[in-house]
Amino acid sequence: MTRPAVTRLLLLRHGQIASHRGDVPVTAEGLATAAGVGGALAAPGRRVLVLSGNTLRTRQTAQAIADGARHAGGIVDGPTEAFALRNPDLYLAGTRVDMVSTAAAFAEQVPGISEEDVARAPFYAAFVAAPDRIGWWLRHPSPPGDDTPAVRKRVTDFAVSLTDYPGPGPDLIVAVTHSPIIRACALSACPQDPGEPPWVGGIEITVSQDGAARVSWLGAISPAAAIPGRGHQVLDPVHRTRHGDPP
Repeated sequence: MTRPAVTRLLLLRHGQIASHRGDVPVTAEGLATAAGVGGALAAPGRRVLVLSGNTLRTRQTAQAIADGARHAGGIVDGPTEAFALRNPDLYLAGTRVDMVSTAAAFAEQVPGISEEDVARAPFYAAFVAAPDRIGWWLRHPSPPGDDTPAVRKRVTDFAVSLTDYPGPGPDLIVAVTHSPIIRACALSACPQDPGEPPWVGGIEITVSQDGAARVSWLGAISPAAAIPGRGHQVLDPVHRTRHGDPP
C-alpha cells in the first residue's frame, strides 16, 4: 500500500452548542450533524484518523464523527485528543483561559477573580463587548497570549508533522477544534476573514511531501468534501528538523 501524495487534514468546528458560556455539551442536533459528516467523509475501507481538542464539545463532536464514519464502513482510528487543537492561549491574572462570551465565564476560570475584575482588564472588557469577539481577537495586534500569526504557525506545524506517520498513513485526518483556530488559518486562503464557520464545517489543509501546506475554505461539509476544495493558496514550505537529524 503506497503513501498518498498529500496528507489531507480537515479542520472542523465542533457541533452545535446552546451557548458559549463555558465548556458546554453539544446539542442532540449537533451530534446528529457530526455523525452525518462522518458518514459523508468515510467509505468502505477508507482509513480515517479522528482527532479533537480537549473541550467537551470538541470531544463529543469527534466521537460522533468517528461513529458515523465507522457506520459507513470506514477504518477509523480515534478519536484522540491533540494538544495543537486547543483554543488560543490567553492569560488572565497569570492563568490560561479559554475564549468565552461573558466576564462571568472568564472569572469562573481564574481562582480569586471576580466578574468586576475581568471588566477592569482592558482586553477582556473589550473582547466581551465586541459584536464579533473572534473577529476582534483576529485583528488585535497584541492580545495577552496567542495572536493570529502564532495560532496559524501552531496549526501549520501540526499539519506538517502529520506527514511523519510511517507507512501509508490515513487517507484522511479529521480534526475537531474551535472557530478561532479555523478563522486564523482561513485567512491564508481567503481575501478577508470569512466569519464564523458552520457547525462541523471549516477548512482543508493539504500537505505535500516537500512540506508545502495548502489551505482551502470548505464551509459546510457534504459528500463533495471528499474531493479537495477550490481556492487553494500555497503557503511557504515549512522546513523542520526531524528528531535525530542535524539542524
